[in-house]
Amino acid sequence: MSLYQFSAMTLDGDELSLEAYKGRALLVVNVASRCGFTPQYAGLETLWTQYGSRGLTVLGFPCDQFGHQEPGNAEEIQSFCTSQFGITFPLFAKIEVNGPHAHPLFNYLKTGARGFLGSAAIKWNFTKFLVNRNGQVVRRYGSIEAPEKIAQDIEALL
Repeated sequence: MSLYQFSAMTLDGDELSLEAYKGRALLVVNVASRCGFTPQYAGLETLWTQYGSRGLTVLGFPCDQFGHQEPGNAEEIQSFCTSQFGITFPLFAKIEVNGPHAHPLFNYLKTGARGFLGSAAIKWNFTKFLVNRNGQVVRRYGSIEAPEKIAQDIEALL
């Protein structure tokens, strides 16, 4: 199994096979615009601009499962991300990451890298999953881990 067997709806409403990212290292993040961790968008954009040409892609998946912190529709999410943080990395349609309606991609990611004390469930927004160029989950980072602190692990994959 690899991440490439999944597809997801883009923020523009198009179905996209994640095979489009084959051969690239990925940082997959469940994001939200009204979260205490929302300023991490800036760090994620920095990683994308710093390492994108070397083979990293950041993928943002808006999620409203934690404290109703992503209430907007696709247009509002795009507008917020662009105007507030200048986001240029790919954003996808709003999804669920836990429970019976969790997106299959996030079920795969959670199985590949468990959280604190072996928990599979995602605890909050801005949980990050680092995926290697073969589509395999390498590591999971909790919400409190700033994107800048992941740079060393990204370097190792590139």
